[in-house]
Formats: sequence, structure tokens, C-alpha cells
Amino acid sequence: MFDKQQRKLKRSARLISVLSKYGFKDLLARMNGGNKQEIVSAGSEEVISKGTVYERIRLALEELGPTFVKLGQTFSNREDLLPPEMIRELQKLQDKVETVDMDVQEALENEFDISIKDHFLEIQKEPLATASIAQVYKAILKDGSPVILKLRKPDVQSVIEDDLLLIKDLEKLLSAYSEIGDKLNLKQAISTFEKSLLEEVSLINEKNNIQQFRLNFKNNKETYVPKVYEEFSNNNILCMEFIDGIKVTDKTVLLANEIDPVKVSEVGLRLFVSQILDYGFFHADPHAGNILVKKDGRIVFIDFGAVGKIQPNDKEILENLIVSFVAKNPHKIVRYLKKMAVSYEIPDERRFEGDVEDILNFVHSSSLQDINVQVIINKMKDILKDNRLYMPDYFYLLFKGISLIEGVGRNINPDLDIVKSLHPYTKKIFTKKISPKNLLKTGMDRMMNFTDNVDEIPRELRSVLQKLDENKFTVSSEIKNIEKTNQLIKSSVTNLILAMVLGANIIATSIVFTSESGPKIGELSLIAVLGFTFSIILVLILLLRVTRK
Repeated sequence: MFDKQQRKLKRSARLISVLSKYGFKDLLARMNGGNKQEIVSAGSEEVISKGTVYERIRLALEELGPTFVKLGQTFSNREDLLPPEMIRELQKLQDKVETVDMDVQEALENEFDISIKDHFLEIQKEPLATASIAQVYKAILKDGSPVILKLRKPDVQSVIEDDLLLIKDLEKLLSAYSEIGDKLNLKQAISTFEKSLLEEVSLINEKNNIQQFRLNFKNNKETYVPKVYEEFSNNNILCMEFIDGIKVTDKTVLLANEIDPVKVSEVGLRLFVSQILDYGFFHADPHAGNILVKKDGRIVFIDFGAVGKIQPNDKEILENLIVSFVAKNPHKIVRYLKKMAVSYEIPDERRFEGDVEDILNFVHSSSLQDINVQVIINKMKDILKDNRLYMPDYFYLLFKGISLIEGVGRNINPDLDIVKSLHPYTKKIFTKKISPKNLLKTGMDRMMNFTDNVDEIPRELRSVLQKLDENKFTVSSEIKNIEKTNQLIKSSVTNLILAMVLGANIIATSIVFTSESGPKIGELSLIAVLGFTFSIILVLILLLRVTRK
């Protein structure tokens, strides 16, 4: 505990020094209860006041180190939160990572209690790549298999945890002393960043992500997911299969190996869409450096530290959103965006729908060469910002992933059509939704909801009767157009009765459907077919009654 406090004090002193250097002494004084004199003495003597406040924020983040750089990079695609000038500065942030001396053999022996010569033929001493969290080395196992060893840097966990504490202190400060923190919903954004970074720093988490991708795509012949060697993997070391692949954007080498770049772009995009819509589990950083092509043409995604995860309910809403987008239905797009949002405060519903319709008109009227996915995404982010829609974490990862994968695809295939690639999935989604199995499930779910609501009626009724008995029941009402109100009540009761009949019929039909008795039409029960037909008729009647009103 004492060691942790010491580390935090050191990082706090570093934070004070850097922020003072870039002219943020007033902010620090507030953090210190208004004692500016103490801040001045603790801060750096050199003060940089040149450049805009956004430039100085970017420079301060770079000097504060990897955690703060990653924070800036995360917020660089949040046009819904930050002003355009700051976004432009944050997009300039680059990881400036120095190589750390690491003894790979000693690390392996200590972590797994093994003798290197019993398991490895060779381990390269110089890293293939260096990142802020880990370094990557190539090695050869005893059986001749080439592998990659990813080693987490010493003390990286504690450094990140200390930095996250400081970042949360800064968020509390901004929220307490200005409206910015609350207006931008910084607490949620920082919480999301913390969760993402702690997952990325965990090599066990990355190992689990790889294994999930292998399971999802085990029968797919268009992609390959590297094998993980669990006996040499834990939270500090990850051992996986080395992929001798071609960089996805290297058209010259692709063509030399008789691989069609156009096909690669289409398959890569299709695989990414499949990750999202089939599994709700997608690669969150599909830039060119993280996609390789094997010499047999299969595409390989690497570096699974950051992934997006979509809950089943949200995945269904996302499917409906995509179908509505392809069908050019702005009203339904607005409806599903609101369903998906964590919170929203829409000042003008009609204007919101009009803005969405403008995007649809732009996409469907522009020629292929004029469509820039990044422009569309930026327009969509502006709409979310203007209408104060705060979306779940994965939504922004989707924006980032789609932009990256489309950029990679366009690099090797300028005619890549991302909208066209969605059409097969819209057909698949539509077919799934009208299937008897899905209709039965939907009917059962609605019937269960209806039953739950009916179960609540006696409790609410007892409460009303008790208040009547105690003379505590008061009614305050103003009814206009009483005749129309009576008609509406009668119509609603009729609709409710029809819905109950529909629910009962669906349950009865499902029971008969599973039964082998009774007359048959082919392999299907005649009674089940008639029951299913009757259900469709009832659904149509209900839809006509509702839409007519």
C-alpha cells in the first residue's frame, strides 16, 4: 500500500511538472485547493506558452507517456465529444516507444519453470517489434515450428494503474470546476478507456480473444487464425504461431504470388462484416499492419489485444439498423439509434430524421468514386453530437474499424463498394426474421411479456382498492374529445383480445408442430400449418388495425 502511494506521488509530481511546463498552472492550482504558490515551486521552470491550447494539450500528453498518448488516441475519434480543433491535434499523436532490454530466455524459465534447451531451438535476442505495452520476439520450438513470443514490459501494469488514477483525478477536477466534464460525459468515457486499456495490457485476455476467433472461424476457408501455445502463455508472455504472410496493402507481392488484390479487399471486408453481424465479436484495430495474406490467399488478422463485443440484444438492433439503412428508411434508423443509445436528449425529432435522410440521399445518389466512408462516419458523428445521443462503447469501435478496413480495401481496390457488400447480409437478416422458428420465438417472447404484465395487474389493483378503502384515492383528470377517447379504448380492448388469441394460437401451434400425430402435408402437421396460417392472418389484421389508427 505504501509503495503504491509512493508511486502515485511520483507520477503526480511528474504530472504537475509537465502541466506546469505547458501553461496549465491555474488548473493545477484548483487541483491543489487554490494554492498556486506551491504549484509554481513544484512545477518546471521552463514554461511553453506558444501555440494553441489544443497544441499544448497534445504536447503534454506526448510527454506524459504511453497511457496518456493512448488516452489522446482514444478521444481522437470522438467528434461527438470534443471540438474539431482538438480532434485534429489528437490525431497527430504517435506512439514514441523505445526498446527495452529484456532477457527472453530468463523470462521464459522464470515464468514456466522450464529449461529453454528442452523446448526451444532458437530465440532471437532483438525484438521484431516494440509497442508501449509489450515487445515481440521470434523463436523456433523444438519441433521446428516458428513462433512469436510477446513479452509484457516490466512494471507496465503498475505504471498504467498509477496513470489511470491520475487521469480519474483530472476527470473529477474538470467535472467539479467546470461544466465541461458533465456536458461531455467524461466519467463514462474515462471508464470505457480504463476498461479497454486494462484488457489490452492483459496477455491472458488477448490469448482468450485469439481462441474465440479461432472457434468462430474454424470452418471458414477464407481466413486463418494463429494457433496459441498455452504451455508458454500467461499474463506476462504470449506464445503463438508465427505467420509468414504478405502485408495486405503490398499489391506487388500479392500479384507476384498470383493473389488477386481485388478479391483480397472484398474478402477482407466480408470477414470484418461477418465478425460484427454473425458473432458480435470483432477486431477493433484492423489497420494494414494488423492484416496479413498467406500465400494460399487466406487472410489473417493479428494483434487481438483490442476487440469489440456486442451484446445479443444490441446485435439484433444493429441488424435492424443496417436493414433500414439499405432500405433507405430514415424513420426506422432514428428509432433504432434511440434504442441503441445509452442516453439521449433530442432537441428536434423532425430535424434529426431530416439529417439522417440527408446522409441516405448522399450515399444512394453518389457515384462509387465519390463515396468516402470516413466522410459518412464524420457526418453521422456530427448528427449524434447535435442530437446528444451517447452510444455504447462498441459503437465508436465500429466506426473506427469500418473506417480502417475500408481504407485498407480502397488502397488495393479503389472500386471497393462497402454498401454493396452489406446486401447479402441484409438478405440473410431478413430471411432469418421471417423464418417460422424466429416468428415462433418472437411470439413466445411477446406472450411471456404479456403474461408478466397481466401478473402485475392484481397487485396494482389491490393497491388501488386499499386506497379506496382508506379514502386516500384521488383522481385528477381532464378528458377532451370523450367520444374519440371511448372509441380508442374500445379499439384497444379489441386489439388486446386479438393479441391474446394470437399468443394462445402460437403456443398451441408450436405444441402441435412438435407432435407426430394427426394428418400430414409432406413431413409437416396439417393442423400446425393451419395454425401457422391463422397466426399470419391475425398478425395482418392487427397490423392493419394499428396502422389505420
